[in-house]
Amino acid sequence: MIRKTFLAVRWMSLMLGLSAAVGALANEGRYTLTPDTHGWQLKTPAGKPMFSYMTSKPADSNMTANSVCCLYPVYSPSGVRVVDFAPGDHRHHRGVFLAWHTTVCGDQRADFWGWGSMAPTEDRMIRNRQVELQTATEDRAVIQIENDWLIGDQTVLDEQTTITAFEHRDVYVIQFDFRLVPQVDFEIEQTAFGGFCVKARQDGKAAFYSPGGRVDLPPPHHLKPETDWPAQAWYDYVIQLDSGPTVGTAVIDHPDNPTTLWHNLLPIAMVNPCIAAPGPVQRAAGEPLRLRYRMVIHDGPAPVKVLNELAAWEGP
Repeated sequence: MIRKTFLAVRWMSLMLGLSAAVGALANEGRYTLTPDTHGWQLKTPAGKPMFSYMTSKPADSNMTANSVCCLYPVYSPSGVRVVDFAPGDHRHHRGVFLAWHTTVCGDQRADFWGWGSMAPTEDRMIRNRQVELQTATEDRAVIQIENDWLIGDQTVLDEQTTITAFEHRDVYVIQFDFRLVPQVDFEIEQTAFGGFCVKARQDGKAAFYSPGGRVDLPPPHHLKPETDWPAQAWYDYVIQLDSGPTVGTAVIDHPDNPTTLWHNLLPIAMVNPCIAAPGPVQRAAGEPLRLRYRMVIHDGPAPVKVLNELAAWEGP
């Protein structure tokens, strides 16, 4: 009887081991999304981390914003981290995120960005509801994210975001499709900054590039929307890090997005297409706001040809 029990247990262990091995083999050659310390990490088919989607605030962080719901860290194809999280000069900035600091939700004002100077941040929070890997092949990953924008216990805006990640001509492409449905009348007041933002690293020598080459425009003023940079298909922030390598983070605007000016700042390594700089953006309750962007992560100098190709919003 003891021998039969031993054999049965050994057989079960072998089967579980075989099942785990089969599962591991099934994951080889495709993108994977697995839990990490503060959210979910996406890896390429080669097993290299591309980014993590953060859903909870690190306990040891100096982060001052109430919300995370951001991409951090994000890596270049060679494995260099390209974005920052809660740096000392802007402790409410977090990786790659979407938020505004001057919104009117029904009869209440709200700052979901975390600045706190122009609208209340208390009890204003973007809270994750779900992260799901919908597609994982050797070519791409498609991740569905659901977030609630809350004032207290009331959801004032429902966020459904699709992130599509793939490699293209030696760069990483992270494509965002934000579908925002207000549950109350919703207004983004006119402002110089806010919306989709990349908080890049600033520990090095940096420059901005556009389809026309290196950009030497004056830095925009955070209280003067008229000083923002003109609309472009893309801007690329390229930095030669003090540690040696050169990396870049480009943002490509979608032609169907609302009219956009750019709040790009070298001193704080910020890439920010701002739809509220030309004027306020309003949506009635139930009326969706859709925003699409491509973020291109690269090693070395600005890959102008590749960026122009991706700015056509065709292909992968």
